[in-house]
Amino acid sequence: MNQNNERELGWDDEIQKDGGEFIVLPAGDYNFTVMKFERGRFAGSEKMPACNQAKLEIAVHSPEQGDVTVFHTLLLHTKTEGFLSSFFAGIGQKKKGEKLRMNWNAVVGAKGKLKLKINKFTGRDGVERTNNEVQTFYAADEQPAGQSPQYQQPSNQQAPFPTSPPPQGGGFVPGQF
Repeated sequence: MNQNNERELGWDDEIQKDGGEFIVLPAGDYNFTVMKFERGRFAGSEKMPACNQAKLEIAVHSPEQGDVTVFHTLLLHTKTEGFLSSFFAGIGQKKKGEKLRMNWNAVVGAKGKLKLKINKFTGRDGVERTNNEVQTFYAADEQPAGQSPQYQQPSNQQAPFPTSPPPQGGGFVPGQF
């Protein structure tokens, strides 16, 4: 049984719990763990052509608020290669100046340190709101002074070049095409 007593609800089940408040952390440096990764497709915009995208769910570890979920999207395009390099350096996979074959199988469970900022935006309802956005990921060897998070690769890490064919289905999550 799930340790949080989470379960699927039936169509006729009773519910009671009210929605939680959305927590916006103060801007600053935090340790993080990647909790979820989903492959998707960015439809394109005026500034960026259509391309693959990685949708990340990141648990930001706040001493005051506990773990707070922040969503982050990485676009897989040469225009955003610097952001990709920053992310993979932040989880300890890439070293500055070196090439890297992105190992998406090792992303979930990866840990590092990031800088959050507060983003102000106008919601679809016209109300001004705020949320957290990742400003940067810190490379393992470029930590802010006095900070030293422990970088760990997940134990289920797979070699970047598999020697056997992928399992049926390959873990691919289809996006919009």
